[in-house]
Amino acid sequence: MFAPSQIEVRRFFCATYRKLRDGSPLIPMEALAARWIEEHPEYHAELADEEAAVHAVYTVEEGRTNPFLHLSMHLTISEQHSIDQPTGIRQALDLLAAKRNSAHEAQHAAMDCLGEMIWASQRSGLPPDGHAYLDCVRRKATS
Repeated sequence: MFAPSQIEVRRFFCATYRKLRDGSPLIPMEALAARWIEEHPEYHAELADEEAAVHAVYTVEEGRTNPFLHLSMHLTISEQHSIDQPTGIRQALDLLAAKRNSAHEAQHAAMDCLGEMIWASQRSGLPPDGHAYLDCVRRKATS
């Protein structure tokens, strides 16, 4: 399993943004990240300054969204969709995208479910509950 550090994740997104701006070739993971970076122009200034990005702190009290967490969640959900893991997530995300008329908005809704699953896992000390996550996405797709 690939487990990059916080700094490595931030440098990856900043480098991808730099390559995107420069028109440089992208490897497949960068191409996927570039798609989400393009969807979020509000993050471009932060991605443009790699050294500041490496040291930035994002707290709830500041009310700032962590662009690296947000983009990482987009990558995670995209990967889950592509391999249908947990089984059924592709169909649930497709239904949610159809309901919202937007794959992007569907991913944002799924992020709430993903965040809840991670929070519950950290709080309980138990492994992440993929079934609860999938059920949450399904509820959003059908309610």
